[in-house]
Amino acid sequence: MSTRPSHPTLADQFGALTFTGDVMLKRLPADVLQKLQKTIRLGSPLDPAIANTVALAMKEWANEHGASHYCHWFQPLTGGTAEKHDAFLSPDGDGGAISAFSGDALIVGEPDASSFPSGGVRDTYEARGYTAWDATSPAFILRSGETSTLCIPCAFVSYHGEALDLKTPLLRSMEAINEQAMRILRIFGTDRGVSQVTTTLGSEQEFFLVDREFFQTRPDLQICGRTLIGSPPPKGHQLADHYFGSIPPRVLSFMADVESQLVELGVPVRTRHNEVAPGQYEIAPVFETSNIASDHQMLTMHVLEKTAERHGFVCLLHEKPFAGVNGSGKHNNWSMCTDTGVNLLDPQDETHTNMQFLVFLVAVIRAIDLHGDLLRASIASAGNDHRLGANEAPPAIISIFLGDMLSDILDQLESGSPRSTKKGGALNLGARTLPSIPRHAGDRNRTSPFAFTGNKFEFRAVGGSAAVAWPNTVLNTIVADSLDYVAGELESRAGSNPTPKKLEAAVRALLKQLVHTHRRVVFDGDNYASAWHAEAEKRGLPHLRTTADAIPAFRSRAATDLFVKRGVLSDLELKLRVEVLFEHFNNIVEIEARTLSQMVRTLVIPAALRFQAELAETAAATMAAGIACPDTESELRTVVELITELRARTTEVEKHAATAQKDAARTAIHHRDRTRPAMEQVRRGCDVLEQMLPADTWPLPTYAEMLFQR
Repeated sequence: MSTRPSHPTLADQFGALTFTGDVMLKRLPADVLQKLQKTIRLGSPLDPAIANTVALAMKEWANEHGASHYCHWFQPLTGGTAEKHDAFLSPDGDGGAISAFSGDALIVGEPDASSFPSGGVRDTYEARGYTAWDATSPAFILRSGETSTLCIPCAFVSYHGEALDLKTPLLRSMEAINEQAMRILRIFGTDRGVSQVTTTLGSEQEFFLVDREFFQTRPDLQICGRTLIGSPPPKGHQLADHYFGSIPPRVLSFMADVESQLVELGVPVRTRHNEVAPGQYEIAPVFETSNIASDHQMLTMHVLEKTAERHGFVCLLHEKPFAGVNGSGKHNNWSMCTDTGVNLLDPQDETHTNMQFLVFLVAVIRAIDLHGDLLRASIASAGNDHRLGANEAPPAIISIFLGDMLSDILDQLESGSPRSTKKGGALNLGARTLPSIPRHAGDRNRTSPFAFTGNKFEFRAVGGSAAVAWPNTVLNTIVADSLDYVAGELESRAGSNPTPKKLEAAVRALLKQLVHTHRRVVFDGDNYASAWHAEAEKRGLPHLRTTADAIPAFRSRAATDLFVKRGVLSDLELKLRVEVLFEHFNNIVEIEARTLSQMVRTLVIPAALRFQAELAETAAATMAAGIACPDTESELRTVVELITELRARTTEVEKHAATAQKDAARTAIHHRDRTRPAMEQVRRGCDVLEQMLPADTWPLPTYAEMLFQR
C-alpha cells in the first residue's frame, strides 16, 4: 500500500499525482509549455513537434512517483474504462533494452479493438484499433498497492476511424456547442476576449456500502450488482433519520480515504453525506470542463470501488441494488461557460433585462422540447429501468423545471416584453440570535428530470453506474443544434451590425415565438402525479418507460441528421451505438435471469425443502400424539404450493431468457414483456418464502443485515 499523510490538505495534496499545473511549469521548457497549454485551454491542434519533450518529462515525473509502466486510459462502449500497460522500455539495438518513452508512444497507441463492443462494425478477425492522446485531460498516476502506473487519457477509434469510445463524441459535441455559442456572443457583442465556450459539469455520485462478508454470500450482488431476491426490511427510510445523519465512523474513514486519493488525482471532491436510504451515501465534486469531469467521474467510481475493499466494504453503484429501497443516481449539473469565466446560464439580478441569458435559456428549452426522446434514451439502461419513476428518481417523461422567477419571466415574454424580475426576499426565522436568510426567487424540484438550479441545469435522471460522457454528448449536441437555429434567426431578423434597439426587438420577437412554441416541456409541479402524466400525454411529450422503448429514438432519420450535421457522430457511428445499447441491455437481463435461476434452484428451493421436511415431521409427530395441528398443516400446504409454483416460474424464466429473436431490438422487447415480468413473479415467491423460513434456514443475508450493519 502506498504511503501518504493521514490527513492531507487540499493545499499540499491537490493534483499531486496529475501532470498539470506546477508539475508542467517545472518540467517543460517555456515554449513547449506554451504550445501545450494552447491545446489544453483553447482546444488548438496539438503540435507534434513537442511530443518527445512532453513524453520525456512525463516519464521522468512518473518514474519519480514509482511508475515503471504507462497505459493509454480510454472509455470503450462497455461503460467502464480500459487500459493496457506497457513498460518504459525500448530495444537498445544490442539485444537489451533502455528506459524510454517517445512522443509517438505518448500520442498514439494500438490496442486490440476486436473484443470491445462495436455494434457489428468490427469482426473478431479485425483486431486493429488506435488510441489518441487527449491533451486536454491531465495524465495521472494510478496506484494499486505497491504498483503505480502512468495513465494517459485517450480517445479510441477503429482501424477505419469510427469512434468506439465515449470520449471522442463528447469532445466533438463540445466543439459543436462552442461554435454555436460563440455565434450568439458575437451577435450580442460580448465575445471580446472570449476564445471559446465550454460546457461544465459536476456529477454527484450516490452509492451503497455493504459489508464484504455479506456480499460474498450473495451471488446476485457478485454477478449482477443488485439483489434479485430479497424481502424489504421492516424499517427503510420512513423516519428520514439516515438522510444527512451522522456518518458512521467506519464509513467516514472510508470516505476520508476516498477523498484523499481523489484529491491526489486532481478530482475536486467537495461534499459527502448520508443519502436517504439506509446504507446509501453521496459524494460530489465542484464543476469542471465536461471532458475532464467525465474522466474524473470514471476515476471516482474506480476509487470508490477499490477503496471499499480496504475498509471491508463493497461499493454498489447499481441504480437499484435493493428493491423497495431508494436507488442511486448521478445528478448531472450542466452549464456553459466562457474561457473568461462567464457562466452563460447565470440569470443575474435583473433577469428580465438580461437578453443574452434569456436567449441561451430558451435555446435550451427548445432543445429539450424537440429532442427529449434522445435525452431520455441517453440515460436508458437495464439498471435505470428499475429506478426511474420511483420515489427517489424522476419519471421517464423529460420535462424542465424553471421555478417561480423564470416561469414568471416566460409569462412576460409570451405576453409581450418582460418588465420585472421576481425577488425571493428574506426569511425572518423569529429568533434574534438567528440571521435573516436571503431566499432564492424559486424553489427546487427533486421530481423533475431536468431542473434549473440557480445557474445551471441539473439532469437528475442519469443512473448511478452510468458513464456521464454519453448523456452529456447528447445534451451538448441537441443544445448546439438549437443555438444554431437561434443564431440563424437572430442574424436574419436583426441583420449585420444591428443597432441595440433593432437587436433587442429581434430578440424579444424571437423569444416570444419560441416560448409559445416550446413551453409545453416546462412543468414546475409534481412529476410523480398521475395528473401530470396525463397532461404530458396531452402536450405530446414522449413517455418512454423502458430501455426497450427509449433506444429506438436514436434510429430516427431526425436523430441521424442531427448527429451528422453537428459532426458528433457519423451515420455508422450512431448505428453501432444503438446496437451496442440493445446488446448490453439484453446481456444484462439474460445474465440476471440465469443468476436468478441458479439461486432459486441451488439455494432457495433446497432451504424451503428443509423447512418443508421440518414442518412435515412436526405435523406427523403432533398428530401421532393425538393432537390436532391445523395451523402447521396449513403452513405445510402453503410451503409445498410455493415450492411447486416457484419451480414452474423458474422454468418459465429460463425459457424466456433463452428465447432468440430476429434482432437485438426485438429481443429487448421480448425481455421487457416476458423475461422481466417472469423474474418478478419468481422474486415474489422467494420473498414470501424468506418471510416464512426460520432465520437459520434462509440461505442468504437479509436486507436488514446488509443495510443496517456497519
